[in-house]
Amino acid sequence: MRFALTSEAGLNDGLAFPLTYAAVALAVAAGSGWSADWAGAWAVEDVVFKCTVGVLSGLLAGRVLGWLFFRPRSPVLRLSEHREGFVALGATFLSYGVTELLGGYGFLAVFTTACTIRAAEHAHGFHNVLHDFIEQIERLLTAAVLFLLGAFIALGGLAPLTWQGAVTALVVLLVVRPLSGWAGLLGSRLRGRERWVVAAYGIRGIGSLYYLAYALGQHDFPVPARELWAVVTFTVLASVVLHGVTAGPVVARLDRLRTAASPRQSDTC
Repeated sequence: MRFALTSEAGLNDGLAFPLTYAAVALAVAAGSGWSADWAGAWAVEDVVFKCTVGVLSGLLAGRVLGWLFFRPRSPVLRLSEHREGFVALGATFLSYGVTELLGGYGFLAVFTTACTIRAAEHAHGFHNVLHDFIEQIERLLTAAVLFLLGAFIALGGLAPLTWQGAVTALVVLLVVRPLSGWAGLLGSRLRGRERWVVAAYGIRGIGSLYYLAYALGQHDFPVPARELWAVVTFTVLASVVLHGVTAGPVVARLDRLRTAASPRQSDTC
């Protein structure tokens, strides 16, 4: 379940850009009179082409890096022997940079690269080194972003928030996200409580700050920018408080339930 949460977060960020482009295209169409002419070019270029390049580039980078990590005969060349977590940053920047140069989605390529490297030697202990290092970097960067977000709120960042924007944020957190997440997990091995936990908790919304900044830099939207920032900020704040307070106890309870169920399953067998 924890791996599913981590994977979902990466894939979520990787697939957000096509929707960001769609929002920009809709804003442009609304400003010049409604037209659906943008849909064809968006589907071909922003969805099919860029996603395909992102996935293929990520697969190629993952194969090459997976070989460098685990396959060279010389221990000097085998990167997994050095147990250096900084390799994860190099792999991230390499996959992202090459894919962006090719015109694909770098975030999607990084996700694909990580999955491909993991599949190259699934049980190797080097994955724990990479995971622990990246998790520490992520926590540091998240703390920095949340600090800046708190300063933004203290300076009146939520002042333009309307009740409609607040309701929208809560609907996204409590209705749209859990239901869409649950539907996206159909066919997975997760069942029951675990599927609902992954569907509801795989969110913080910090990536939305980046996508909103990008979209506002491309075109003006009918809603004032300050109000959009207030809605996204409120969504992140509500998610951090709600999910941050409850995630630990919920996951711990699932662990206890799983541990309690294991002896009963063994006795049945």
